Amino acid sequence: MRHGQRAGWGVVAAVVAVVAGLLGGGGTASAAGPAAYPAHLSLEASYGAGSVTNGWEKVERFRDTTPGFAAGAAEGYPPDGRGDQDGVRVTYFGGVARPASDRFLLYSAPGWNTGAKTVPVLLVHGANDTADRAWANPGESGGYGCGALSCPSTGLMQYLSARGQRVFAIGFAHKQGDNLMQAQAVGDAVAAIKAKLGVTKVDLVGWSKGEMSARAYVSSLKPSWGRAYAGDVRRLITLGGPNGGYDYPYAHGWAHDFSIWPECGGKINAPSPHSRMTCYGTYTAHPEYSMTPSAGYDDYPGQRQMLARWDSVYGVDQSAQDWYTTYYGGQGFYTAGDGIQKAVDSGSLVAPLQRAGVPASVTTYLLAGATPNVVGIVNENRGPSDGVVFLSSALDTTGIATVGATATVATANHLELGWNSTSSAQVAAWLALP
Repeated sequence: MRHGQRAGWGVVAAVVAVVAGLLGGGGTASAAGPAAYPAHLSLEASYGAGSVTNGWEKVERFRDTTPGFAAGAAEGYPPDGRGDQDGVRVTYFGGVARPASDRFLLYSAPGWNTGAKTVPVLLVHGANDTADRAWANPGESGGYGCGALSCPSTGLMQYLSARGQRVFAIGFAHKQGDNLMQAQAVGDAVAAIKAKLGVTKVDLVGWSKGEMSARAYVSSLKPSWGRAYAGDVRRLITLGGPNGGYDYPYAHGWAHDFSIWPECGGKINAPSPHSRMTCYGTYTAHPEYSMTPSAGYDDYPGQRQMLARWDSVYGVDQSAQDWYTTYYGGQGFYTAGDGIQKAVDSGSLVAPLQRAGVPASVTTYLLAGATPNVVGIVNENRGPSDGVVFLSSALDTTGIATVGATATVATANHLELGWNSTSSAQVAAWLALP
């Protein structure tokens, strides 16, 4: 999810300010990669010194040429451009603001091929975010994009790289994309790293929504045309991951909508639990922002896949306007929507992931934040949370065969988990375990 003025939070992305990245220089197209790359994986371009930002050493664009992938890779984008790639990412994607999901970026940190640690790590960012803001420059987008009043200019990438880790990160084409397609991209990125370094195993760190695609890969939860898990992950670490799902958009839908609905001044790239809303006396419809497929639009599949109901555990916030119809569906005083159950039925992956299970060979570590103080949003207040995801969800081990450890960072909210010093130290410790 993420935010306040911007939501690139891996889960809720509902409160994010538009990322204001810097356009970088040109790249050098590469006709061929190492022979060890899988036959379905094509290296299209490489950007190095002078054309990459935020401390990375290089960025490469790959394409998965699997026939089934290419046929379904054109995911929907909000027509007003709020979901488009921005800043230097447009350059990395070859000048394309709305790339198809059969393409992804592979970021390499300094020391990617010289770090002392044997097993490399792949960082997987959350919703409405980028590898740049999530891992290398939390303050890139400004406006409290890091979840705090003051944002640092370095992140987990620099922290791990300085400690001898060989660090990579993936960048997805669609910021709110289908987690099953993104899981295939994660598998591709792992394959590329293995080919570059000659290793057999890679560690995965998935933050917020990134937990879904990372976990789907190792669990072999895939599209009908997809490739199964290749047995090449040693450890999986989740940061504020909705392992048990989340229902934030429906529990706090009224406040959530004001950051989305253009007639109310909203411009965040996040889905709405409503199909209609009254703003300044005008009742309008925006099916393009709907959580569920509507009027031919389905621009936020990745958010829908993270949904699960928590009303039986923590109830529903009855202080919110139209709280009942927002959560359960129907026409309220100012809004109308289908409710969370229809959205869950339209494609949540929470239960399927738990049933598929994480293999016993993948030791899994779960990290949660415990401070619900994300700047700029209505924080999750119905139970212990990081402001977006309940601790009970972030630490849910259902379906995980080998749990290495769980931990809670008392000082971190959902958006701080990727750069908070305690969080970073915990991740580094888990990665370095024998």
